[in-house]
Amino acid sequence: MTPEAALHNASDEDSNVYATLENLLRCRLMARDLKLSKQRKILSLQAGMHSSTFRGRGIDFAEVRAYQAGDDIRTIDWRVTARTGRPHTKLYTEERERPALVIVDQSQSMFFGSHVAFKSVVAARAAALLAWSALARGDRIGGIVFADAQHRDIRPRRSYHTVLQLTETLLEYNHALNLKNTPKVSYTLADSLQQARRILKPGSELFVISDFADFDEPSRSHLYQLSKHNDVVCVLIYDRLEEQLPPPGTYAISDGAQRAQINLHDEQVRATYAQIFGGKINLLQSRLDQLKIPLVKLRTDQDLLTGLMSGLGIREPLNKP
Repeated sequence: MTPEAALHNASDEDSNVYATLENLLRCRLMARDLKLSKQRKILSLQAGMHSSTFRGRGIDFAEVRAYQAGDDIRTIDWRVTARTGRPHTKLYTEERERPALVIVDQSQSMFFGSHVAFKSVVAARAAALLAWSALARGDRIGGIVFADAQHRDIRPRRSYHTVLQLTETLLEYNHALNLKNTPKVSYTLADSLQQARRILKPGSELFVISDFADFDEPSRSHLYQLSKHNDVVCVLIYDRLEEQLPPPGTYAISDGAQRAQINLHDEQVRATYAQIFGGKINLLQSRLDQLKIPLVKLRTDQDLLTGLMSGLGIREPLNKP
């Protein structure tokens, strides 16, 4: 199916070139199996935090009272202690709801797929699934959807309408992708991360869904700042063809405007290709390991729910049919 045909037939649930409203809404049913609260300890270990765990919900200051035996000395209010001459402790209450934000890449590099679905479609579905799961958990949910020349913010709120707004934005940006119009890049992954720093409050949860094609030093720097006060998870969307070339042979390729043939018999070409992709992933993994940020790898031909649950360290329910 061509991209143009898929766009005009967007209601067809079998369309994997463009996301459909039906598939994004269906993620609401899948979300009941994606228990995000169970991910924290496992992801902490994956990210190299060892004994530490994800921060969980944020805390709000409640009051100051006289120090009592057993209080954590890190919560001592030194100003009140100095003023009164007696040690005092700050008390906090846990937030009842936790802000969560999904950054979703819908740039031109995501408009690619050789097996099952395009990367842009899988990213949209993953974002919808995470959003519905966060809402079901009782948390506020928002998003940043970006393309090469534009972006849109949906501020975190605990409402069904907010998830629908995110879904509509995902569809709009996803359906704007095509092979004929390649916009000049003026908005990047780094820009979206910088915007997230403006939106998020400490103690929030952030999911970054992208192929990380334009991951650079500014991106790393923003992720570092975000990870200091928030729980960050990166979700890498990739295609099987990016990971491994098809069997040796001569193949016709096209960018939608021109056609050419490529000879994949050359073993040196195949080895170089594998090294390029492997090097890119290893570099990304290394950078995120340094920041203690877990990387979930999701291939376009994987089952979405199974892939996310596996990557997030969530076991499938035993009673699942």
